[in-house]
Amino acid sequence: MTLFLGLDGGGTKTAVVLAEGDGRVLARWRGPACSWLDGGVAVVADVVARGTHAVLAEAGRSTAEVTHAFFGVPGHGESSGTDDRLDALAAQALGHRRYTVGNDMLAGWAGSLGGRDGINVIAGTGSMAYGERGSRTHRVGGWSELIGDEGSAHWIARRGLNAFSRMADGRLPRTPLYDLLRARTGISDDLDLVGLVMHDWQAGRTEVATLSRVVTAAAAAGDPAAGAVLDAAADELVEQVRVVADRIGDDPDGQPTAVSTSGGVFSDDGFRARFASRVVAGRGSGQGSGAGPRFALVEPVLPPDLGAVVYAMRVVGHAVPATWTAVEDPARQRATG
Repeated sequence: MTLFLGLDGGGTKTAVVLAEGDGRVLARWRGPACSWLDGGVAVVADVVARGTHAVLAEAGRSTAEVTHAFFGVPGHGESSGTDDRLDALAAQALGHRRYTVGNDMLAGWAGSLGGRDGINVIAGTGSMAYGERGSRTHRVGGWSELIGDEGSAHWIARRGLNAFSRMADGRLPRTPLYDLLRARTGISDDLDLVGLVMHDWQAGRTEVATLSRVVTAAAAAGDPAAGAVLDAAADELVEQVRVVADRIGDDPDGQPTAVSTSGGVFSDDGFRARFASRVVAGRGSGQGSGAGPRFALVEPVLPPDLGAVVYAMRVVGHAVPATWTAVEDPARQRATG
């Protein structure tokens, strides 16, 4: 019997799953964040070891029985000097080298598309898009809030803050965004926003990103300035999808490329509608003006933790199960086919 382990790390939490090759989930574990960008490599080492040993102990299995494991770690692939250290953590936890370590976006992609060809676009605190078609892979974005992260919650919030500043000092007419942001931050004087964001929050990435909700709320109320910010954000994310598709290629049979979405920005119905209308409007490349849609927006198939298991299976050429079942819940979960 084949046995696969998957870890989906994140900036706020980590999930580990142990499953058999037929899709039977044996154990799950939830733990703290494991981002070396925030806590250092030692924190990642602790979480990887604890999560790995916890699911194996719960299932009554040993590390030697693991056919392959995939560890999705935030920031992997973004620092050559750190990647080797992160890779070594998995060997320490398992005691063998039947594993792959990669960026956590791979778990999100594999889960959202069930391990099938297509593109997953992420818009949470940050943003990026990743896709695969056969052996071709490509990533766009994920350059951090200082360099890029276009279309993300942080990017939307920054644009909203900039619009507020212009409304406050007279460069733009005041719209509902102005009053909503004052109410959300609780400032009594407009310039107090500087002290709140830069001193009290220390320009914290997460704190700033939460203000994207003010922008989406203002847009829902018909605010033209907020609507323009969301339109620009949707355009940026569609551009990420387009570039990924250009690199991995369109479906050889002319079928639309599947595009799935992840991240809190897409939880806003208004923003998702903006993105959906734009992405499905893209036409097939090189097929003439009468070509059908280049992309098809699809709902995520599996959560990222099971996506990590799916990725482990794909690495060794194991077929992805059509259905998944859990020991604590024999009812069938969502099928991947």
